[in-house]
Amino acid sequence: MAPAPYRDIERDLERRIDAGEWAAGEALPRMEDLARDYGVSRNSIARAVKSLADKGKVWSVPRRGTIVRPAMRRRVLRGNLVKRNTRHVAADGSPTVGGYSFPAAGGGELWIHHVTPTVTEEPITDPRLADFLKVPVGSLILRRRRVTGPPGEPPFQRSDTWIHPRGVVDAPDVAEPLGSGPGAWIDRLEETGHGPIEWVEFHRARLPDADEATQLEIPKGLPVQEIVRVGYSAKDEKAIEVTQVVIPSDRVEEVVHIKRDASAAWPHRDAGPDGPPLAR
Repeated sequence: MAPAPYRDIERDLERRIDAGEWAAGEALPRMEDLARDYGVSRNSIARAVKSLADKGKVWSVPRRGTIVRPAMRRRVLRGNLVKRNTRHVAADGSPTVGGYSFPAAGGGELWIHHVTPTVTEEPITDPRLADFLKVPVGSLILRRRRVTGPPGEPPFQRSDTWIHPRGVVDAPDVAEPLGSGPGAWIDRLEETGHGPIEWVEFHRARLPDADEATQLEIPKGLPVQEIVRVGYSAKDEKAIEVTQVVIPSDRVEEVVHIKRDASAAWPHRDAGPDGPPLAR
């Protein structure tokens, strides 16, 4: 029996991808155009593309189409160390020292903005984020949005920072989209009495919404890691900012250093804190 036409098309598209006709991150022609070129129905093209997606050759990205998937997406090991940021970009586009480099961006390379950063007043509609910030759902809150990553790679993360209104009153320069002079928006908050800010993170896995998938250039079916980082002011010990970081799950690995409790010290003791062991 002759092979199904879509298998022939699948093999030919795979050959063309491997030959570099479409580079990683580029979109294939529209299915309608491919159907015309191959002289088959759109359904045949859709079956061929699905087979390529199952192999990991392509994936469907909202509002972009069928994208050639990179053969290897670089992963970042994420620990829990915050460093002084040497990769900050000032408002004039020049690199400068300021703010902090959090674990997901802990390398020494200069990341770029894949989407123009924005600072806008937006209703905070996520009840979880509103609760962290202790503001009513729907309140107008200053939101800083960045989509960043190393140059030459797909976007690594989208970050939304919601700054409490009292922080905006104290440090109005936090509204500068690319920072605030020689430093960064966190510096401006800390300089007005909120420093040193202390952070607590909450991690979970979930599926991206349509906007996240588009901006991160991933399919809607690829889970993301969501990190919500709550910054607490030294002035009143209340949340001054909440940052929601969304990272494609295939780009990051957590690093957890396991430590021994005193009860697990080596060599083992004959008796623990609750008395002699019951079993030998």
